[in-house]
Amino acid sequence: MPPATTRSNPFQSFWMAGYECTDQLNCFGNRVDFLPLTGHLQLIDQDYQDLQQYNLTTVREGIRWSQIEKVPYQYDWSTVRDMLAAGRRHGIQQLWDICHFGYPDDMTPLHPLFARRFAALCRAFVQFYRDEQPEGELIVTPINEVSFMSWLGGDVRGTSPYCVGQGWEVKRGLMRAYIEGVAAMREVDPNVRILTTEPLINIVPKPGAKRAERQRMAEYTSHQFQSVDMLAGRLCPELGGRPEYLDMLGFNFYYDNQWELDPHHRIPWNDQPAHPQWKPLRHLLAMAHERYGCPIVLTETSHPGVDRPVWMEMIGRECAAALKMGIPLWGVCLYPILDRPDWDFLDREWHRSGLWDAVLRPDGPPLRVLHEPYAKALLAAQQQVQHATVRKPALAEAFS
Repeated sequence: MPPATTRSNPFQSFWMAGYECTDQLNCFGNRVDFLPLTGHLQLIDQDYQDLQQYNLTTVREGIRWSQIEKVPYQYDWSTVRDMLAAGRRHGIQQLWDICHFGYPDDMTPLHPLFARRFAALCRAFVQFYRDEQPEGELIVTPINEVSFMSWLGGDVRGTSPYCVGQGWEVKRGLMRAYIEGVAAMREVDPNVRILTTEPLINIVPKPGAKRAERQRMAEYTSHQFQSVDMLAGRLCPELGGRPEYLDMLGFNFYYDNQWELDPHHRIPWNDQPAHPQWKPLRHLLAMAHERYGCPIVLTETSHPGVDRPVWMEMIGRECAAALKMGIPLWGVCLYPILDRPDWDFLDREWHRSGLWDAVLRPDGPPLRVLHEPYAKALLAAQQQVQHATVRKPALAEAFS
């Protein structure tokens, strides 16, 4: 298998759609399962048809570990098989999350058998997938947002294992499983492509902060790369990470990904003129690329409410600028493409963050209503990126 840095761009479309597939235990200990809740499982044919007019022919999907493995080492692939068939019917390329926040009821990242169970799941998934689709590239995200989940479950009791002060141990547990999962998948299919998906953040000091405080904030910002460093074997090499496990680096970027700490204060993203502490997305992408030298995907981005189109305009502008800088940006995923409720308060108003809003009804899955200002902004952003001229320094030539 050639090194990741010389492998080709596998994506069918630059612009992608992501379907919210969270199946985690929320902060109250209740299981959420968003694929049926949003109606995507029931309306997958309609959803895939709706994507065509916006040239969104690559999608992020999830297998929902908690639903696949109700009994240890016994797997029910029937729903995934149906989803694969829908992808084939509509010419949709599917990228697969093995674990998107949810674990089986008897598992947590601190369980001594967590990595073994996850690696077995990964091996079984690739075997199943290749039985269904022997040809074509398989693109997998083993575990979504390890950095976020280690904080949510390990430090603030927002999900399993409901800990405080255990974020580092949860992160190690997740990454041990991640690494063993990659090894297991590549035993079955050496050409499986790995797409990481981690938050892209920037933590800034308060204005006038002293040098020690500025250094502390810089250190906190660098912690976002710990998971990928573990995957590459740069950090905690005893977990088994290797440089060849780095393939494509996905980063998730939202309006609240930059903040001051102690006390927490979100940096405004749309001030005019720009807030002096807000770092443009192109600079954050350049920082990540300089660290690893791998191609990059913006694997999640969206904004709730009325600011959706303004956010989309900014994303288009920044992605075009990143391409002109020579950053090998291979795609942008609108996530979620369909509206979703809150994880913890399912009965409250939905986020209104999708390209399609959800209209709830008592006798079936939610109806889809296109948010036209967002759609218009997306088309403009697509044109802007299409017209971006990629410079050809040595940095970019390796990925062209």
